[in-house]
Amino acid sequence: MIVIIAAIGRNNELGKDNDLIWHLSADLKRFKKVTSGHSIIMGRNTFESIGKPLPNRRSIIVTRNKQYHREGCDVVHSLEAAIDLVKTEEKTFIIGGAQIYKQAIENNLADQLDITLVHSDFDADVFFPKINTSVWEETSRENFEADEKNQFNYSFVSFQRS
Repeated sequence: MIVIIAAIGRNNELGKDNDLIWHLSADLKRFKKVTSGHSIIMGRNTFESIGKPLPNRRSIIVTRNKQYHREGCDVVHSLEAAIDLVKTEEKTFIIGGAQIYKQAIENNLADQLDITLVHSDFDADVFFPKINTSVWEETSRENFEADEKNQFNYSFVSFQRS
């Protein structure tokens, strides 16, 4: 199963200047919990914004740069090549960025969306593709109020390909 995992604003905002535009402690904890022990696929910019391979996960970086190499990571040159590396795994997560999300959705490469919806508007320069509800069916939603560790109201929402 290929799962796209992302945190997005009310208008599909993902980030700005190659960085997150909010800090939600609960989202970061959830990301760590659900992706630990699995492979994570990401674009080069996403990897460089993280800065290092994440513990207890196989990091697969997609880049067109044939000379690109990072210690402790697998580097491939297409999203399809990344997915070929994990075809025998039970679950793999695509963690960004915007171009990788767009390719995965447009090419029907993902089975599930695992979205943290941040209930606010943000100034962003990259966006998540619009979720087409004729293709993706919402299967679960947990709503949370802002608190001392989470500045905004947010929801954890799962979608399955219908």
